[in-house]
Amino acid sequence: MRVLRTVAEGPAAGREQLYELAAGVAWEETFAQGRTFAVESAGRGSGFASGAFAALTVKDAIVDRLRARWGTRPDVARANPDLLVHLHLAGERADIALDSSGEPLSHRGYRPRGGPAPLSETLAAGVLLLAGYDGTQPFLDPMAGTGTIAIEAALIATNSAPGLRRRFACERWPLHAPALLAAERERAAGARRPAPFAIVAGDRDVRAVAAARRNAREAGVADAVAVVERDALDLTPPGPGTLIVSNPPYGERLGDAGDLAELYRGLGDAFKRRGAGATAWLLVGNPDLAKAVGLRPSRRIVLFNGPIECRLLRYDLYEGRRDRHEDGPRGVRAGDQSGD
Repeated sequence: MRVLRTVAEGPAAGREQLYELAAGVAWEETFAQGRTFAVESAGRGSGFASGAFAALTVKDAIVDRLRARWGTRPDVARANPDLLVHLHLAGERADIALDSSGEPLSHRGYRPRGGPAPLSETLAAGVLLLAGYDGTQPFLDPMAGTGTIAIEAALIATNSAPGLRRRFACERWPLHAPALLAAERERAAGARRPAPFAIVAGDRDVRAVAAARRNAREAGVADAVAVVERDALDLTPPGPGTLIVSNPPYGERLGDAGDLAELYRGLGDAFKRRGAGATAWLLVGNPDLAKAVGLRPSRRIVLFNGPIECRLLRYDLYEGRRDRHEDGPRGVRAGDQSGD
């Protein structure tokens, strides 16, 4: 998701009309000399064989106008331009806009992009909200990887604005008002509060632990997240009523499913031994691995992690035998209250 500022809209049944529409924008008031730009396109126009050709038309109009006013040609950069112009085609009409965001708003700015099987920041935050996390209980991710879920939990617990520390493309606009944005950032920073309960992120991989600590620092929540190098099966919930949320490997991205079944069985055993009084939520992308946990989920929610269909499974962890706790006042077993 990005925030776009429309600068022109109108008829664009062919190259000539689109060129005139783009050339009529006062780009010299938007561009600063020495800055780079690029044009991206979306949608379909009836007068264009491809979106790429339409984008090239807008690029030519921008270059021609600025060269006529500056006497020099502006630079085009396909990767990481200072200014990104967005063209949207719809039949015989076009909308030309400036991208004020730069990277998508889902990118918080605290972790490098890429890496093996990342869980997006927004999916992690959504999982936490579905699990009912609001920062008023202890939190544990026993297989934290580079820490995305625990960091998102810390942002919630500390009431931190998720994009507070990232940069935006509009900051490079000549008409940008730095004082206004600085005031908004200061206001958001002032709303931050200490995390009231422990937030623990554990992983046995020393490199993942180092990355999680770095990401927590970049997110501004290093004071709220305890990142520990420890096997998931040895971690203990940090307090009564702990909420456990984790995204264990699925087998499709990080390892073979057959080799992971033992991990899931061990995780279920650890929940039985050390998890009494806690609630656990696992985002699982392989139904066979979910069965290996050996516990009956009380709720199932279908989610997609990219192209992978997953189940967010809730486990209510009890002291002693589960069957003593399953019958509610109407004789409905917790395991029959599935949301799947």
